[in-house]
Amino acid sequence: MAACKTRTSSFSRNFSAASSSQTPGLKHGPNGTTFISSGIPDLDKILGGGFPLGSLVMVMEDAEAPHHMLLLRNFMSQGLVHNQPLLYASPSKDPRGFLGTLPSPGSSKDSKSSKRESEQVKEKGLRIAWQYKKYFDENQHNLDSNRDSKQEFCNEFDLRKPMERQFLSGKQIDCVSTQDAPNLVALQDRCAAFLSQLSRNDGNVSVAGRIAVQSFCAPQCLSSTMEWDMLSFIRSLKGMVRSSNAVAVVTFPSTLLSPSTSKRLQHMSDTLLSVKAIPDEDKELAKLLTGYQDMVGLLNVHKVARFNTQVPVILEATTLSIKLQKRRFLVLECLNQAPIDGSSGTSYGSSGSCSGSSKTGSLDF
Repeated sequence: MAACKTRTSSFSRNFSAASSSQTPGLKHGPNGTTFISSGIPDLDKILGGGFPLGSLVMVMEDAEAPHHMLLLRNFMSQGLVHNQPLLYASPSKDPRGFLGTLPSPGSSKDSKSSKRESEQVKEKGLRIAWQYKKYFDENQHNLDSNRDSKQEFCNEFDLRKPMERQFLSGKQIDCVSTQDAPNLVALQDRCAAFLSQLSRNDGNVSVAGRIAVQSFCAPQCLSSTMEWDMLSFIRSLKGMVRSSNAVAVVTFPSTLLSPSTSKRLQHMSDTLLSVKAIPDEDKELAKLLTGYQDMVGLLNVHKVARFNTQVPVILEATTLSIKLQKRRFLVLECLNQAPIDGSSGTSYGSSGSCSGSSKTGSLDF
């Protein structure tokens, strides 16, 4: 007898084509955009998927607190977990020592609950008609692989646990010190050599690189007063990154620069963020915002990168609170206004009306 051919259905999905385009650490978005994760799940959702390949991300630092280091650490750690090449530039004398402070990937309560639910579904099984069961069995492993790739796109990082050596050994990591450099020529050459290995081709993207520049032209650098050289370097870096499979994140002290230079740097960025510290005891702000005691700082989203489209991004909120879940995991939340009457807990909508009378201050017209 002739060998029986595997029956296919017209409504069966082509899982092989979808899974072949998926690469760990990369995610395809609309309009031909490819994203890499920022290392913060909430920030990826706010930006519409993460940082687009070929984009320049600028982060304005706060002079009172180093909250920009939280964003930079997660960004670098996510790249090392995905085995992506990394170029790190710092104004310190030993930038490689900073790698020992990177957080290690962990699992939060949400990820544990999702894994537990998936295990319960597998144990329970799905009740489907017998004639469709063979299609389900053939594509079950493809569904599992797609689910795993989505989970691996962005990890939860434990800020209290340093990164293990297995993520640091054998990786392509290039560290540059900008403290004693007389100008920015050496840093520009290192960036050009790093990005030349990640040139963009017409084929699929197999690997993406990351550039992290900490405290660009900080006061301890010799090139901190060369503002025109700073602008020229950022303009050149943006052009090189745009034609490569990489993302550059640059933090800079905006308050220490001249207003004109700071505005030019903000204008040249594709994605613009800023961080701000919160005073420890601000009674007025504590009355306005709920969960003030759990806040570490504020994150402002000024600009979101948009490639191959003219449709602007309309965010639900541009100012977000930075919190540490269980003092370990970095979480971003929208600001919620506290109730007007804090003692009773009544909100503005239920406090009263124009025609109604209340004991605590009636409204008369």
